[in-house]
Amino acid sequence: MATQNIGFTSNDTQSANIRWFVCGLLFLATTINYMDRSVLSLIEPQLHLPFMGWLRGVDPKLQYLYNLNYGRIIICFQIAYGVGLLTAGRIIDKVGTKVGYAVAIGVWALASLSHSLVASVLGFCIARALLGLGEAGNFPAAIKATTEWFPSEERALATGLFNSGSNASFFIAPILIAAVTSRFGWRSAFLCTGSMGILWLVLWLFFPYNRLRRGSTQTQANLEPVVPLAERAGFFDLFRRLAKTRELYAFAIGKALTDPIWWFYLFYLPKFLNENYGLDLNHAKYPLIVIYSVSSVGSIGGGWLSGFRMKQGHSVNSGRKFAMLICALCVLPIMLVPHMHTIFATNPWPAIALFSLAAAAHQGWSANIFSTPTDMFPSSAVSTVVGIGGAAGAVGGAIFTWIVSHYFALHPLLIFLLGGFSYITALAIFQLLVPRLGATRKAA
Repeated sequence: MATQNIGFTSNDTQSANIRWFVCGLLFLATTINYMDRSVLSLIEPQLHLPFMGWLRGVDPKLQYLYNLNYGRIIICFQIAYGVGLLTAGRIIDKVGTKVGYAVAIGVWALASLSHSLVASVLGFCIARALLGLGEAGNFPAAIKATTEWFPSEERALATGLFNSGSNASFFIAPILIAAVTSRFGWRSAFLCTGSMGILWLVLWLFFPYNRLRRGSTQTQANLEPVVPLAERAGFFDLFRRLAKTRELYAFAIGKALTDPIWWFYLFYLPKFLNENYGLDLNHAKYPLIVIYSVSSVGSIGGGWLSGFRMKQGHSVNSGRKFAMLICALCVLPIMLVPHMHTIFATNPWPAIALFSLAAAAHQGWSANIFSTPTDMFPSSAVSTVVGIGGAAGAVGGAIFTWIVSHYFALHPLLIFLLGGFSYITALAIFQLLVPRLGATRKAA
């Protein structure tokens, strides 16, 4: 289905040229977002403080209290992030991308700064909860921004580019946080990343977003009947209207089945490399750098692929689903990882190659599935849909984490089988619920 612009004429040339600057702003915001959330884990060795329940050299049994308190802090962030995803999207749809994004990063930047003031476990819990609420606004706002600045054939590429900021943070944060912390102490780490958020906010507020952004597209105009009057609908009224659409379930199920696999890679890769190949963190950093580098290529390449296919004359439906299919097929070899140790003994690189391919494929998949709400819903409902899908991904992540914690040690093949088939299954369900992506239809 071709995309026809409304109001995107020669008068909008400046808007067309500046959209990649907007994409750069989204990339920086996503990088800061992931740096803020990773600071706690990076400085964790220095948090053996009296108020955390454990001092070095004291009875080792007190480590149990420390682990309990540290777990509570993490859970506070996770719960707040999930709740935030359900509400942030609707708020951004109501107030607009410029204001909504500013509020989101303002909240999470101040929350990050507030970590430097805490002196108790309760203080950390409150600060992390506020951080989770603010950070939940990043992806709903960023996806809405791509809807407002990019035509359909470029949205997945733009999404892949700004989403690669999540990988960039893994290169920048360890170096920056280590340097700042070693010189000024652990509180300075939060001051550093929080200040970066404030600087981004200043740049965002001065940028004339609403005056320069492009016009609407015929696709977006045709999608208005799917969720009529979404901008004026009340909070629960819009949720009720969205719940009647198959498109919402297609997106949410796709996120619920595939988001947990990415988090599995992030949380379990160092542990897997250590237990199977004897790599400590110092030696595992090189494989991890390779995996994250390749995943950035996948993020951008997967987004480019769907747009390239559309520019060759294929429909939005064909372009988006073709790219998702290629990514889903590239994940399948991850099922061979449990056999790599048997075949190649102590050589970790064959397994690392499979992880790299799967991580790159996931990021390419993510760039495209994040773009599907812009093909199925009007701009006035996009952030709300992205938020609901993100919350579904969080629930799926919790369920998959429970499965991994109970069965990974005994049945690793089962876990990698689930990881391999999740994407094909998600795409099959998506196709069943939305046979023609981008097609115009009336509201349910």
